[in-house]
Amino acid sequence: MRLPLPLPLLLAIQSVLALAPAKRYYDTHDYYVLEHDPRAGASLAECARTLGVEVVEQAGELADHWLVRIPKGLRKRDSDPILRSLEGLRQSMDDSHVIPRSEDVLQRRRVASSVKNVFPQTLRQRVKRAPPPISPPENLETASEAAQRLGIHDPLFTKQWHIVNDDYPEHMMNVTPLWDMGITGKGVITALVDDGLDYTSDDLAANFYAYGSYDYNDHTDLPTPVLFDDHHGTRCAGQIAAVKNDVCGVGIAYDSQVAGIRILSGPISDIDEAAALNYDYQNTSIYSCSWGPPDDGRSMEGPGYLIKKAMVNGIQQGRGGKGSVFVFASGNGGRSGDQCNFDGYTNSIFSVTVAAIDYKGFHPEYSEACAANMIVAYTSGSGNYITTTDRGKDKCSSSHGGTSAAAPNAAGVFALALQARPDLSWRDIQHLCVRTAVQVNPDDPDWEPTAAGRWYSYKYGYGGLNGYEFVKAAQDWQPVKPQAWVDLPVVQLNNGTMDSFENAEGGEPIPPDGIESKITITQEMLEQHNFEKLEHITVKVWITHTPSRRNSDNAKTGYPGWTFMTVKHWDENPVGDWTIRVSDQRKEEESGVFLGWTMTVWGSVLDAGKDIRLYQVPLVEDVLPPPPSENDDPVTITTTSTSSKTIPRPTEHLPGDHGDAEGEKHKPAFSSTVTPTPTSVPTDVAEDVAEPTDSAAPTITATPDEGWFSDLSKLVENQMWFFVAIGAVALFGIGVGVFFWRRAVLRKRRANYSSLPGGDDMAMSALDRGASGSRPPRQTKELYDAFGEVSDDEDADEETALRPHAISPGLESGLHSGFLDDDDSPTGSGRKERYRDEPESPVEVDKERADSPGSGSGSGSSWEHASETR
Repeated sequence: MRLPLPLPLLLAIQSVLALAPAKRYYDTHDYYVLEHDPRAGASLAECARTLGVEVVEQAGELADHWLVRIPKGLRKRDSDPILRSLEGLRQSMDDSHVIPRSEDVLQRRRVASSVKNVFPQTLRQRVKRAPPPISPPENLETASEAAQRLGIHDPLFTKQWHIVNDDYPEHMMNVTPLWDMGITGKGVITALVDDGLDYTSDDLAANFYAYGSYDYNDHTDLPTPVLFDDHHGTRCAGQIAAVKNDVCGVGIAYDSQVAGIRILSGPISDIDEAAALNYDYQNTSIYSCSWGPPDDGRSMEGPGYLIKKAMVNGIQQGRGGKGSVFVFASGNGGRSGDQCNFDGYTNSIFSVTVAAIDYKGFHPEYSEACAANMIVAYTSGSGNYITTTDRGKDKCSSSHGGTSAAAPNAAGVFALALQARPDLSWRDIQHLCVRTAVQVNPDDPDWEPTAAGRWYSYKYGYGGLNGYEFVKAAQDWQPVKPQAWVDLPVVQLNNGTMDSFENAEGGEPIPPDGIESKITITQEMLEQHNFEKLEHITVKVWITHTPSRRNSDNAKTGYPGWTFMTVKHWDENPVGDWTIRVSDQRKEEESGVFLGWTMTVWGSVLDAGKDIRLYQVPLVEDVLPPPPSENDDPVTITTTSTSSKTIPRPTEHLPGDHGDAEGEKHKPAFSSTVTPTPTSVPTDVAEDVAEPTDSAAPTITATPDEGWFSDLSKLVENQMWFFVAIGAVALFGIGVGVFFWRRAVLRKRRANYSSLPGGDDMAMSALDRGASGSRPPRQTKELYDAFGEVSDDEDADEETALRPHAISPGLESGLHSGFLDDDDSPTGSGRKERYRDEPESPVEVDKERADSPGSGSGSGSSWEHASETR
């Protein structure tokens, strides 16, 4: 019997509602996440009654984590009622004067033991972001010819140069050969964690996956765009899964499905963000995230404890244990001196970090560089944009771009690969990125050889993502072994310490010529941890310092337990001494203290038959020395509330002319470093770097920033500095003239006086400022420039370099020496235009602004009205 139409619709709605989280009411209630230990004696209900909270639901997909709430009310300043109650319960456990006979006392102690942690939830706001050269195919096919052959009738397909590039055919995602093989993404689901998704669009409706969609801003079932500028997620979704029809263009994986998870249209709490990254994670394979902290050159922010825990939960439990694939846009703050290692999402080992390359194969100046970049994908620049779906029934956009568009292009390729090989794990995806990325612009001086025999660039990562090469390699790929890691001992310099309030003691002042420290990795350490091959390296540093050298960064906190990450050492042998070098930028009124550091190496296990450890996120990570971790011995620590921050749209810092952004392929990412072209480097050097040798370490020479005239390197780039320099020379000449004139006058005056007797002469010895000689030989392997760059700004900051060991003569000039500082300031007038990322027609924009009812999240009718608190 055929069911009437309303009943199937009702059943579908009920199935979605069964999955949907409860609506949040932050204006009337305070929310918390309660981590419960059911084995400690007290039930969840008993814990809730004792603390006076209402249980709402399980916190996303985190086991034994529960969202609870209390009505808003009066509270003491700097005091949270729930944390205060929990602290009282825990103190009663240690109160020796209380006789443990009372049932009330016993009950309180059970609850105190059963509540592991309580996390107050505050609303935050995330931002969107907005081999040798590839030989052109022998039988070059234009976009029009490809459309005719493939039966593509989408009217804007010929403008989708990222799919078929008529002008520069070596620069495109190269996916049409896969379409010929029937690989179109069928059966793969990608979630766009963004500002919503227009599922009514003719380009997306057929591929919309409602069951895996949700709106965490307004807490409704469907991710309907509400604000006038909620079109970012729809555009990104079109790049992946726009269907073959007669509207706009097609997606890279046009038979795959896309879900929308709306979080970017208003402030969001940590647990809602965590739940979003685990939403329907057994069915959803890829989470495309074109957002993060502001790309303004003054922010250092990463995911909180619950969000990190959700990401770890995703890679360990998602897709039946194969792991969720998190794809993050690298960031658009290149013009603001920002870099992706100051972003805790893009420098996470659990993310595939994607930077930008334009249709000519150039590096757009807005694209952030750092050692966490794994690959680049095609997007706007050099006079071109990405053409894709837009919000509206049959609307299109030809102004999309930034690293916001690079990430979904990569996600589309991963969707094709997962159709061909559904068993690929999240780490298999990363390995395939490293092994199949195509080296673009091989003459770019930013390329450096690695000890594993590959080339790496801070701008391009391992190179451009090539769809055909990636999927072809995936078809024959042998899955990697489970993950292993080694946490190395924490080094405290001069008993350096830092508490959770960033109060620091001890440490070594950073001298003008820098300070070095080393950590040793032995083969015994690796065998003890069942460790075989190296993938990621993370380095955590504790440094206090006066204001930063980054243009807009006025923070005085230095690096209080900040973690940097590098993929540059993939597949190297980690045995040896790893040296970190921290050097100041030599501004007399600024100073820094190096308190301590530690390093973790991540890779694959040696023996997959042994018991495999699962990584657990440490509750406290920024304290020196760190407390025991759950990866060693379990420990319970009470946390306090985190601060709330409202962040602008991710496309806000993307320049308005990003489609016309100047591209380049002739300078290193961090321009204070001098690097030779790859052709001048011996091909056998890379393999010699992996093992310690007895040869002397290369002589370390100062970069332009480490000398006495750190800003001379910018004279050619900045006219203002040119005229300042001319003025300084003129003043110097005048001063010299005055000096000699005065000396001549003094000589005439001295002729009228007699000299002192010889015995009364006072000899003044000159102060020896001799330059240091070459460094002594060391048996050291150094983490070479894993994290970045040297800044040319005037403000003081540290430059921390981790350098390679055993480099052959002639190669040392090709290595960057910087690590923590940022790139040059924007040249020219410095005028910046905000990236509007709006619909094509101004009339439509005005109409949408007038008609938009605003988001129920409290952000008003536009992100422009969102306030920022620090």
